[in-house]
Amino acid sequence: MNVKFSEDIVPLSDLKVNPGKVVRHVTEERRPVLLTSRGRGVAVVQNLQDFEAAEEERLFMRAVIKGMVDQEEGHEKTLQQVKKELGLK
Repeated sequence: MNVKFSEDIVPLSDLKVNPGKVVRHVTEERRPVLLTSRGRGVAVVQNLQDFEAAEEERLFMRAVIKGMVDQEEGHEKTLQQVKKELGLK
């Protein structure tokens, strides 16, 4: 997801005039659009599927890092312990 500054920065006033164009752009290009007001970034418009995929990836990476920290701190459990806690056979 590389932002192309020449194409992906849209003044907020342009969004107000033609929101469909901005939505179409993020859907077709699969890149987020930076909305600006008075030359400053104020918001990002992103395709819903891309947002959900990125959020899922962030949550996964946080879980991996938490697991690594738990392991370093000696908070390990065997597979049998986890299965028992989850009620699995």
